[in-house]
Amino acid sequence: MKLRIALVGLACAAALNLAGCRNPPGKPQYTNETKRPDQVLDFPTLYAKNCAGCHGEHGRSGAAISLANPVYLSVAGVANIERVTADGVSGTMMPPFARSAGGLLTDEQIRILSQGMVAAWGKSSPFDTHSAPSYATTTSGDVGQGKSVFSARCAICHGSDGTGNTNGDQHTGSLVDPAYLALISDQGLRSILIAGEPEQGMPDWHSYSNGPLTEADITNVVAWLGSRRIGTPGQPYRQHP
Repeated sequence: MKLRIALVGLACAAALNLAGCRNPPGKPQYTNETKRPDQVLDFPTLYAKNCAGCHGEHGRSGAAISLANPVYLSVAGVANIERVTADGVSGTMMPPFARSAGGLLTDEQIRILSQGMVAAWGKSSPFDTHSAPSYATTTSGDVGQGKSVFSARCAICHGSDGTGNTNGDQHTGSLVDPAYLALISDQGLRSILIAGEPEQGMPDWHSYSNGPLTEADITNVVAWLGSRRIGTPGQPYRQHP
């Protein structure tokens, strides 16, 4: 009996060897056609698997900010894109992708993604980059001034109170809706004010018909919009102690 069991075991081992199975059962096998996730180093594949779901198949028309926007890429730059991709944005739907922050991508993959966006979608800057607003700001802005700037520069499309507007065939939703503000950071609001939303017909900071937005204009409008957030988004009423 023992001899029979041994012979059966040898036969099975020989069969597995002939079939090319060198790995234990259940262990993934990678060939030239299938790579381990950390071996994927081409921009199109990395973008499709990690970014397209939110930012759109070709970097635009997604739920999140368009990345195929030369103005955004010019102002943000590779370093900021790499940092946001690695660390995510706390309090929003943007997760961290770096392994050091709990994600699945290596540092090399994040560099390829960030540099690939600029290489694929960046163009010569249509404005003097020295005059462009900074990507981020360290000041808090003035809420009252922000409301005034919004009324003068943004109300024609978004309504004087930010709740939206309809001009002919053009319709804009509310920018002060609690659900919207709960899902976007102040930096996200700032990025949209700077880069615009070309697919939606929203101009970038330097393309307004009555002149570019200034650094102070952008900072103050973000302060006003941010002041409209509530502490209990999605609740029918505010919670009280």
